[in-house]
Amino acid sequence: MPSLFRFLAVVALIAGLVYAGMLALTLFVELKPREISVSVPPDRFVKPPR
Repeated sequence: MPSLFRFLAVVALIAGLVYAGMLALTLFVELKPREISVSVPPDRFVKPPR
């Protein structure tokens, strides 16, 4: 039984570290919005005949 508790403690610690890392990324990383333009070839607008 102690090995089960130790395993669960390690899994909880790893999950906590992952959660803390994701939280840190959301708090400290500033995204800069920018314009994106994509050229679409004209043949994409033409529907194939049925």
